Amino acid sequence: MGKDCGNHGDDEFKRTCRQLLTILLTLALLTGIVVLIVYLVLRPTHPRFILQDAALRQLDLSNVSSSAAAVLSTAAQFTLASRNPNSRVGVHYDRLDVYATYKYQQVTLAARLPPVYQGHGDVDVWSPVLAGPNVPFAPFLADALRKDVANGYLIMEVRIDGRVRWKVGSWTSGHYHIFVTCPAYFITSGNNGVVGAHGFRFQTPTYCHVEV
Repeated sequence: MGKDCGNHGDDEFKRTCRQLLTILLTLALLTGIVVLIVYLVLRPTHPRFILQDAALRQLDLSNVSSSAAAVLSTAAQFTLASRNPNSRVGVHYDRLDVYATYKYQQVTLAARLPPVYQGHGDVDVWSPVLAGPNVPFAPFLADALRKDVANGYLIMEVRIDGRVRWKVGSWTSGHYHIFVTCPAYFITSGNNGVVGAHGFRFQTPTYCHVEV
């Protein structure tokens, strides 16, 4: 007669755990495949952003002292429009922070736009006022800005940094990072737009570059 080691219960428990783990992994794999197929079939297109208008209200560059770096005070209002080009995919804008830059340096504080859901083909428009009082400015940037003002031509950028989710039917994806860059062209000649600081007018609406 063989010996009973008393381990039958442990073996049965291990087999049950392995079977349960196999079932869970299979379900997770099937769910991932379904989500991938839905994504590939629908293939969400990035939202499209346009900088429609801009008004430069303040652009003051000064030196606190001869040895200190320059400081820049900026105030401007920008009108941005976003359109969802997808016919079957909605977009949740959960967080959108917008700010202005000059030659890649941030010159205003970030303003947070209100969260919004954008349905199929919907368009949303925002007009945030951005301000940056007494922002430290590198000497080479100060020189470049003075030259731009003297030449009557200025390029700034409006940037949006945020998080979005895709919605298909009752399914909603996880968060994706969205980054939008909109060039803003100002000139001191022409009849379009409203004259702002230093006589600058917004030149023309521009399409924005969108990364998701």
